[in-house]
Amino acid sequence: MNRPYIIINCAMSADGKTALPLGKQLRLSSEEDMARVYQLRHTCDAVLVGIGTVLADDPKLTVKEKYVSDPRQPLRVILDGGCRAPEDALVFNTAAETMVFTKTHCTYSFTKPHITIQSCSEDENGLLDLKVILDTLYEKGIRRLLVEGGGTIIWSFLSRYLFDELIIYIAPVIVGGKQTPTFADGKGISSPENVVSLELIETRSLGEGVLLQYKYNHMKKRDE
Repeated sequence: MNRPYIIINCAMSADGKTALPLGKQLRLSSEEDMARVYQLRHTCDAVLVGIGTVLADDPKLTVKEKYVSDPRQPLRVILDGGCRAPEDALVFNTAAETMVFTKTHCTYSFTKPHITIQSCSEDENGLLDLKVILDTLYEKGIRRLLVEGGGTIIWSFLSRYLFDELIIYIAPVIVGGKQTPTFADGKGISSPENVVSLELIETRSLGEGVLLQYKYNHMKKRDE
């Protein structure tokens, strides 16, 4: 499989939460971290999120000129197996091109010239097959992919070891809540042998928070 270089980026509270207890959006990034995120998007060919993020946060997934002069807008990639994204979602505006991956039996009722609808096969769990998606993106010239969420999507990449870097901004706040969303909200591992091993390459203060940058430790990858 050919795939892009994959960077996972997220922001969380000091206790690992990414939203309010009922899932409502909570801004955790400082102004300095927002500038970093937009600079990072600017350097990537595409930015990817799942339908949950689109429905909950309605992001534009573009680069703001406030933070980057003469920005290059990445391709917006949406994983939406059930074709649930509304036509007026901001990821469908004309500020950048958008590609939506759906299951083969799903069809959208609208078409726009800057939007590509791409059917995708399912994996063994009935979800969109990430390896097929990544291969498709690579074929379309995407070499640097930024994955921004949400927690289920991020866990899908982490659990399949389909990433190269993980960048986490930790805000100096506590949210709490047993069911509050975290940045990796999938099933979790079933045994110690399946932990996702990371190599810490940078730690630094950023605004009022802390930025952690990891690389995936390929030397400890499990046998498949």
